[in-house]
Amino acid sequence: MFSSIQHFIGVWEAESSATLSCLEKLTDESLTQDLVHDHRSIDRLANHIIDCAAGIPHEAGFPVGGYAKTQYHTVAEMTAAYKKATEAVKEAVASCTDASLQEESQMYGQTWKKGFSLWVTVTHQIHHRGQLTVLMRLAGLKVPGIYGPSKEEWEAMGLPQAD
Repeated sequence: MFSSIQHFIGVWEAESSATLSCLEKLTDESLTQDLVHDHRSIDRLANHIIDCAAGIPHEAGFPVGGYAKTQYHTVAEMTAAYKKATEAVKEAVASCTDASLQEESQMYGQTWKKGFSLWVTVTHQIHHRGQLTVLMRLAGLKVPGIYGPSKEEWEAMGLPQAD
């Protein structure tokens, strides 16, 4: 749970940047590939990530301007929408106080503190970003290094194959 606006914003900037780096590696063609028949496609997963980035804070009562559930159909639309959503969340949370993170709101049939809602927003992005990188590999796309170099980045550095 976040108890400081400043802490959330620092984590949010880093994690949303990492998610954006994945979205930017997608291709319009990859959005239409049927990779795993009974699970989300890259298209559905990317749209879900974008929607929830602002949707969870909006539901928690943060003043996220311009939030609306929308379907995006191209990588350009998705990256633009994600940038807009994550910036709107940052602005909404920055307009609050640390004390407001202790306020409670009804979330998914439970009562959550707003600071917990923000924590869920961040970890939700991380969770789905992991799923997205698996689908990206299946689609033949390069995966960006997030918490360390990716396979391609490791090879470009001339390092031996990692264990």
